Amino acid sequence: MITAKKNIIFKGEHNKPILTDVFYNNKNDEQPIVIFCHGYKGFKDWGPWDLVANTFAQAGFFFIKFNFSHNGGTIEQPMDFPDLDAFGANNYLIELDDLKCVLDRVGSVNFEYQQYVNPNNIVVIGHSRAGGITTIKASEDSRISKLITWAGVSDYESRFPKGATFQSWKDEGVFYVENGRTKQKMPHDFQFYTTFVENKERLTIAKAAKNVKVPYLIIHGTEDPTVSMKEAEDLHSWNPNSELYLVSGADHVFGAKHPWEQDKMPEDLSMITKKSIEFGIL
Repeated sequence: MITAKKNIIFKGEHNKPILTDVFYNNKNDEQPIVIFCHGYKGFKDWGPWDLVANTFAQAGFFFIKFNFSHNGGTIEQPMDFPDLDAFGANNYLIELDDLKCVLDRVGSVNFEYQQYVNPNNIVVIGHSRAGGITTIKASEDSRISKLITWAGVSDYESRFPKGATFQSWKDEGVFYVENGRTKQKMPHDFQFYTTFVENKERLTIAKAAKNVKVPYLIIHGTEDPTVSMKEAEDLHSWNPNSELYLVSGADHVFGAKHPWEQDKMPEDLSMITKKSIEFGIL
């Protein structure tokens, strides 16, 4: 029987909680763990992510998804972005620390679901921006057994504003991006850039990809308008031992949207979920 527990509070390192969901079969012990990391302007309850989680649990995995501590959500309102101050204060180091906190928690002897998990078998999945976070973490943390990226980015530096926009960001200390769905003006404090520059060696995804030693699956849609398919090809070229799985015609979210009101996943998302499950089991 599949059990789902939502909005569990994990303690983070940056004075904000990491809100977490778990999906698992309460009849099985020693289930391999899947940790799913959402992307930019994302959250754990986005679209059909619950359907993804349930499908993994039905296949025998203990599935964890969580909100990055500074993604803009709160305990009271885990969906969307009521805390834009936190969103503005976010950076890649915080997200790496958040993933570390989740790894620490699931590997702890005090983990409340310890009887159901095998902490020696941990698969991490990163969507979009979190593809970089999970790749970096997999290159430096031996607790991760397998790495899967869904529409993952290959570079962070190229995504910063350029020219006059960058100068304005530097002068004013904040840069705004409009959320196309909520229409919020979402801030990025300038520390987002300076923190990257100060930690560029660690945050260079190409370097991390080359150093990933565990089984590594790169999934990407051929019609992704947000992250080019070339980025997936670059990731694969940097780690020839990886597997590149291209989904013909698929977009950045594999046919999904938010809200998702159907009781089954879109075809492309179902396909990559099945592929990821097969990869995780092997």
